[in-house]
Amino acid sequence: MVRDVPLILYKSEDDPKKCTARKLRRFHLAIFISRIPSRSVILYSDSPVRLSPEDSSSQHLVAIDVSWENVDNYHFPSESTRSLPYMLAANPVNYGKPYKLSTVEAIAASYYILGKKELALRLLSKFSWGIQFINLNQNPLNDYSKARNSAEIREIEKLYF
Repeated sequence: MVRDVPLILYKSEDDPKKCTARKLRRFHLAIFISRIPSRSVILYSDSPVRLSPEDSSSQHLVAIDVSWENVDNYHFPSESTRSLPYMLAANPVNYGKPYKLSTVEAIAASYYILGKKELALRLLSKFSWGIQFINLNQNPLNDYSKARNSAEIREIEKLYF
């Protein structure tokens, strides 16, 4: 079962004042790491495999906190990576843009899909716009959390994309 504290591979590429990962760490809701532990599922936007409830058997959830401009410069073992399905960002920088989630949005969406809705809400509660992320994505998140695997997530995603 995925642990309740996400791990973040932090690369310090964004504005520190807008960095949601730093705020999570400040509230002791995330841990910064320099190496990815085994039995981790890594959130990586280029992965062909969508995160699904099937991934809840992983031990760690790892988010990669890098600038969207540099995301293609990072590569991870494909068997460990998962991307998130279609959702809209609620953060002030990318509001309304599909797939352009902040680190906290990506982590919260992941926990929601993995069946940890209360944890997702707790993480988002530290941001004035956090609940708006749930409001924008309520239906897809509920549907994604009922899927069994990545293939089902992709089928559900087609309904929203």
